[in-house]
Amino acid sequence: MKTITTALCSFGMSGRVFHAPFIQLHPGFTLAGAWERSKHAIAEMYPGTKSYSSLEAVLADDTIELVVINTPTYTHYEYTKQALLAGKHVVVEKAFTTTVAEAEALKALALQQGKQLSVFQNRRWDSDFKTVQKIVREGWLGELCEAEIHYDRYNTALSPKQHKEIPNAGAGIVKDLGPHLIDQALHLFGLPEAVFADVRVTREISQVDDYFEILLYYPSMRVRLKAGMLVREPIPAFTIHGFNGSFIKTRGDIQEANLLKGLQPNTTDWGTEPAGGEGLLHTEREGKIIKEKIPTLQGNYYDYYDGIYKALRKGAPVPVTADDGIHVMKIIEAAFQSSNEKKVVSIKG
Repeated sequence: MKTITTALCSFGMSGRVFHAPFIQLHPGFTLAGAWERSKHAIAEMYPGTKSYSSLEAVLADDTIELVVINTPTYTHYEYTKQALLAGKHVVVEKAFTTTVAEAEALKALALQQGKQLSVFQNRRWDSDFKTVQKIVREGWLGELCEAEIHYDRYNTALSPKQHKEIPNAGAGIVKDLGPHLIDQALHLFGLPEAVFADVRVTREISQVDDYFEILLYYPSMRVRLKAGMLVREPIPAFTIHGFNGSFIKTRGDIQEANLLKGLQPNTTDWGTEPAGGEGLLHTEREGKIIKEKIPTLQGNYYDYYDGIYKALRKGAPVPVTADDGIHVMKIIEAAFQSSNEKKVVSIKG
């Protein structure tokens, strides 16, 4: 097996938590190292890896086949462009870029270079979302009429990550948590016809948006996406209503928390939610009323990188496409326009 030699563009939290453990675990990858600007920590955690002094050094290494752009959002376009021009396949974190135009330009460049380009929307492989997706796709609720997805937090202090809090093209909650919720909605329901949004600054200390409510218009249903930093007691993260019934699920995926503790995803029960977080299904099927707790499916971010392996070695589609990323950016741009102009904004496919 020829492994996919892979380098990270950062070994901060995202590199340590969301990427390196799964790249290292997958037999189809070799973790080459990371671009580290000051600390040289990757070799301590993964002996045999290398600390690169610059992006140019990463791209000049002919052994590297795949580059992970896990740097601040405002760098995504330029770094991804450089990596594609250097002949590398690319995984880029959310938000894909800062504008639709940038996203479309990167898709075109990847096609021109004959390279694979994928957006790291790891929350598709959360245990809670996978369970919601199963209920929706198996038709347990009948024709859908309404859905609401939340990503609630309570934090009155600013993030220590300055690039998230100081005004720049990639800052703010809409481009931080927004891509998770938008991608999940589009993955479930497709691209909407229109968007209405309210984007706000709710904390006096905030310099960038820290609250949003985005309403997606579909022909026969509405989908509401919400996130904020002043939700001390969160409500269920997923509420789905259809003509036959409802499904309610809390946000319970434990992968990020366990990875932050230093646990490695090398166990058979990885991503298994503890008992008590099951979703509630209340519906009707074949004349029978059903009201029961639904066991939560196992989450696993490993499956994203397994999809990347299959795309690069077996010709399968990448697990999250550039088009997926473009669609998320279209919703984000429409949300800002809607909030600024206080009107409904149409979405073009």
